[in-house]
Amino acid sequence: MTDNKLTHIDEQGNAVMIDVSEKDVTERIAIAAGRVTMLAETLDLILSGGAKKGDVLGVARIAGIMAAKRTHELIPLCHPLALSKVTLDLEPDPATNTIDVRATVKVTGQTGVEMEALTAVSLACLTIYDMVKAVDRAITISDIRLLEKSGGKSGRFTAD
Repeated sequence: MTDNKLTHIDEQGNAVMIDVSEKDVTERIAIAAGRVTMLAETLDLILSGGAKKGDVLGVARIAGIMAAKRTHELIPLCHPLALSKVTLDLEPDPATNTIDVRATVKVTGQTGVEMEALTAVSLACLTIYDMVKAVDRAITISDIRLLEKSGGKSGRFTAD
C-alpha cells in the first residue's frame, strides 16, 4: 500500500470526487484479469458456436469495451474519461474448462484507468455467464484483479 489516506473521503468523512485538475497529464495504462469456469460441455458449446444467444466471446468482448467506456456511470466518484484504447482478450482453456479474460485500457489524462479495466473484465465475465446460463448455472466468476498499472504520480504497479 502506498498511502494510508483514503482519497475519496474528506476530513469530515464525506464521500468526495477527487479534484484532478492539478495532476499532470500522462499516459496511463491498466491491465486487469478475471476467470470464468464452467462445465466442459458449456465451453465446447461456446467454442463450437452453438450457443443459442450467438457468438459468446464476441459479445463478451463488446460488452467489456462498452463497460470500460461507461465506468463513470456505474461506479460513484469515477471521472468520465476519453479512453484512447480498450482491448479485451478472451482465452479459452479446454484443459481447465475456463475462459481467462484480460482487459487493457489506455488514456492520456490526469487520472488512472484501473477501474475501467476492472469494470471491463467484470462485465465481460458476466456476459459470458448470461449467454450460457440456460445450460450451466454453476458457472463461477473468479480472480478479478488488477495485474498492472502505469502512469501518474504513483508510478508503476505490477501484481505478484
